[in-house]
Amino acid sequence: MSHSNAVIDITDRIAAEAGCKPAEARNVLELLDDGATVPFISRYRKERIGSLDEVGVIAVRDAAERVRELEKRRAAVLESLAERDVLTRELETAVMRAATAAELEDVYLPYRPKRRTRADIARERGLGPLADVILAQKADPVGAASGFVDPESDVPDVNAALAGARDIVAERVSEDAATRAALRNLFERSALLRSAVARGKKEAADRYRDYFNWSELAHRAPSHRILAVLRGAAEGMLTVHVRPDEEPALEIVFGRFLTPRGSAGAAAASAQMQDALVDAYRRLLAPSLENEAKAALKERADVEAIRVFAGNLRELLLAPPLGAKAVLALDPGLRTGCKLVCLDSHGALLHSETVYPLPPRNDVAGAGARITALAAEFAVEAVAVGNGTGGREAVAFCEALGLTTADGVKVPVVSVNESGASVYSASEVARREFPERDLTVRGAVSIGRRLQDPLSELVKIDPKAIGVGQYQHDVDQKALKRALDDTVSGCVNAVGVELNTAAGELLAYVAGLSKKIADAIVAYRGASGGYSARGELMKVPGVGPKAFEQAAGFLRIRGGPNPLDASAVHPERYALVERMAADAGCTVAELMRDPDRCGSIRLERYVEHDVGLPTLRDILGELSRPGRDPRSDFEVFRFSDEVHEIGDVREGMRLPGIVTNVTAFGAFVDVGVHQDGLIHVSELADRFVRDPAEVVKPGQHLTVRVLNVDLDRRRIALSLKGV
Repeated sequence: MSHSNAVIDITDRIAAEAGCKPAEARNVLELLDDGATVPFISRYRKERIGSLDEVGVIAVRDAAERVRELEKRRAAVLESLAERDVLTRELETAVMRAATAAELEDVYLPYRPKRRTRADIARERGLGPLADVILAQKADPVGAASGFVDPESDVPDVNAALAGARDIVAERVSEDAATRAALRNLFERSALLRSAVARGKKEAADRYRDYFNWSELAHRAPSHRILAVLRGAAEGMLTVHVRPDEEPALEIVFGRFLTPRGSAGAAAASAQMQDALVDAYRRLLAPSLENEAKAALKERADVEAIRVFAGNLRELLLAPPLGAKAVLALDPGLRTGCKLVCLDSHGALLHSETVYPLPPRNDVAGAGARITALAAEFAVEAVAVGNGTGGREAVAFCEALGLTTADGVKVPVVSVNESGASVYSASEVARREFPERDLTVRGAVSIGRRLQDPLSELVKIDPKAIGVGQYQHDVDQKALKRALDDTVSGCVNAVGVELNTAAGELLAYVAGLSKKIADAIVAYRGASGGYSARGELMKVPGVGPKAFEQAAGFLRIRGGPNPLDASAVHPERYALVERMAADAGCTVAELMRDPDRCGSIRLERYVEHDVGLPTLRDILGELSRPGRDPRSDFEVFRFSDEVHEIGDVREGMRLPGIVTNVTAFGAFVDVGVHQDGLIHVSELADRFVRDPAEVVKPGQHLTVRVLNVDLDRRRIALSLKGV
């Protein structure tokens, strides 16, 4: 195979894995190899990637890594075989034809350096020829075995000679690539995932009681059950096996190696061969293929769990922002009081103190007077209340104050999900932002900022601490981190980042920027008084032409001399927009203010060698709605006044709720009683639902019906059917 043909073959395989055209895959790979980022490619190079979106570009990137890793392993195998002088033309062909990692390892298995085996010991004792007699199944190996008895070689009798020869046969059978492939296919189709409680662990393993005697087809097992039983096994609470029934597996092995019995000698050889084949399967093949099957199940479960986690995270990050409004935030507490902070419209901390409106102090009058005064002093436009202990009571207290703005507009009181706020409070980021403040103040600030702009605040927290994952600590951590980084980066770049106000943590997720460059951008901003044009980025240490190209389109400068700097139009297309404006007989600013002028532009006139209709449509969309936030409009949510504790919840009630987490088996919903209820996937709709994410998403407001309340186990079963 020539090098060029190999490259073409690899690109085709990458395209097949990613589900796209070879030309699209080739262009994506060229752009990635040239230093382009996924958000930049999917937004500003649409002509080169055809039908692919950001998900498609990521699929090509990840497929390329898998295929290249396989090719790297293939090269290592060939090198190893050549070094030991066992590489024949036939073996090289088999190595090159292996389409998967499993097939490649099957070909390499007989030649792979390994620990000394029972078969090695038997060969050292001179029993190889006797093994050949058994494999041939023509002569009587029992009679032949007497010639191999040698006490000095640790072969004291005929039985020992036959046992050693069978060990050699078993190893040869276990290393046969075609046999392994046939059995692997059986495992994939028919293996059962079985779990049982480990001996002596029944009491300690109570939380795994659903899996004390569990069995289902492995290829149909959902992600959450696979991860649950594997976690139980890792903790020593469960035993887990992934195997098909033994009978069809042995039929495959017998069918490949047993020959029809003829003479008495052949019958005797066949009996020895059958014993060797059973041993080959039970001792060598089944454990090896079971380990493969477990690894494949784990990988599939990881992929699904990571997909669910990333989808949930995306919804949380893209939750509707309140926007640039002054906020008073409360982090509720009972004995220690409610920590109160006042933030300006950009999230800067203006004031902090502690009030005690809740038990045991119940200083309702004093706390109310302080909040009313502070709301007026700092022109508060919304109140954010953390949803932890005392959250419902704090919301009711604030609502009862009837706060209004100077214009007489009612100030909304909003319950804010505070998951992860404590993680932020103790983080290096928080210490750097508020070195003189304690953890409680930092937590209250995070709650207030999360209302103003969830995306800007949540990027400061490890996504695993936000509470929307499913077995996130059990999955491949490298794959999880990459998927979550991709998700955060995709959200940040889809929304765009205000260059003159964004924190370094948010800027670091902008395409083409690193944490170091983001910090340099913030430092330069502080020293220079801010940016008036995107081009000034080039003055920041570390921002070269490539970083500027990748990042500029995702950064916004509102109120600057060039109105395009506030839009998603890339600076490389400014001249094109200026031409459009000139052709329309107006300035760029006038073009952006006049939808009719934008609508009269004939895009076909501006198609050039590297600018096609996809890019032109994007540009026109930005000119019509410059810098438009893709997130939904903010809506205030209220829990039912009927329920405050789980004991208040009754079967048949219809309650407003907020989706807090979506998993493969259903969705968890906060109905305001400090215990999320579960809508099982079977209760999500009046139709069959395969994926809960089709119906619900984190942060969604909905009305649920209570099916059942289990006070002892603190479980609430909910439904959307008929609601």
